[in-house]
Amino acid sequence: MSEPTTTRPVRSEASVGVLQAIVAYGLWGLMPLLFAAMSPAGAFEIVAWRIVFGLVFCAVAIAVTRSWLRTRSLVAQRRVMLVMGLAAVLILVNWTVYVAATTTGHTVEAALGYFINPLVTIALGVVVLRERLRPAQWAAVGISVVAVVVIAVGYGQMPWISLALAFSFGLYGLVKKRVGGTVDALSGLTIETVWLLPIAVVALVVMGVTGLGGGVTFTSEGWAHVLVTVLTGPATAVPLLLFASSARRVSLSTLGLTQYLAPVVQLLVGVVVQHEPMPPERWIGFAIVWLALVVLTVDSFAAARSSRRRARAAPVADPA
Repeated sequence: MSEPTTTRPVRSEASVGVLQAIVAYGLWGLMPLLFAAMSPAGAFEIVAWRIVFGLVFCAVAIAVTRSWLRTRSLVAQRRVMLVMGLAAVLILVNWTVYVAATTTGHTVEAALGYFINPLVTIALGVVVLRERLRPAQWAAVGISVVAVVVIAVGYGQMPWISLALAFSFGLYGLVKKRVGGTVDALSGLTIETVWLLPIAVVALVVMGVTGLGGGVTFTSEGWAHVLVTVLTGPATAVPLLLFASSARRVSLSTLGLTQYLAPVVQLLVGVVVQHEPMPPERWIGFAIVWLALVVLTVDSFAAARSSRRRARAAPVADPA
C-alpha cells in the first residue's frame, strides 16, 4: 500500500510577481540608507563604484545563468548599442542626482521626484509619442502641475531635484521602450554599465589624484566601508532583476500600483531616519501629488476593467 502523498499549495505566478515587485520597490526605497552608510564617500565616488561593482555583479550573473551568447548578440547590434548608450547617459544623470540628493539632506525632495515620475511619463508619451489621454489622465497631469507650483512657492524655488529625477527616469524609460522587446534586464544593465565604465574609471582616477569631491575613500575607511561599497553592485542589479521578473508575471495596473512603495519608503527614510524638515507647504504639495496619483490609479483600473468587458463581449467568429 503506497503512502499518501501530501501536496504543498503552489503560489500563483501573480502572487510571486507581486512579492517580487514589493521587494524590488522596497529595496529601491531603502537605497538612501546604503548611500548614507558609505559616508564619507561623496556622490561622485558612490556613483562610480556603483557602476564598477554593478558591472562585476552582472558579469557574475551572466556567467551563472550562461547567457553570454544572448548578451554578445545584443552587443553586435549597432542600433541596440546606440540606444543603450543613450539610456546609460540618462541613468547616469538619474543616479548622480539621486545620490547627491540623498547624501546632502534632500531625500524628501528625491521622493517627490519618484512620486511625480508616472505623471511625467504620461506627459512625455503625449509630447514625444503623440499618445492620446483620457480625461482623467489629463486631470492627473494638471493636478501634478498645481502640486509642483505649490511646492515651488513653499520652497521659494523650483524643486529642481524632483524634476531632474522625474524627467531623467521618464526619458530613460522612454528610451528603453525602443528596445524593450529585444533587451532583457540583465543584458540591458550589463551594456549600460559597460558604456559607463570608462567614465567611472576616469572619475575615480581624477578624484584619487586631485582629491576632488572628497577624493577616493574606498581603502581608507576600514573593511566595513569596503564591504558596503561592494554591496552597491548587487544593490543596483537585484531590484532591477526582480522588477523585470515581476513585470512578466503581473498586470501593468498591478505593477503600477506597487511602484508607489519606493517613494513612500524614501519619504519615511527622509522624515523619520534623516529628520529632514516637512513644513506644512510640503505636506500640502505632497497631498496634491497623491491626489493626482489616486485619480491616475482609479482611471487605470477602470480602463482595464472596461477593456476586459469589451473583450468578453466581442463576438467569436465560427471556424471556417
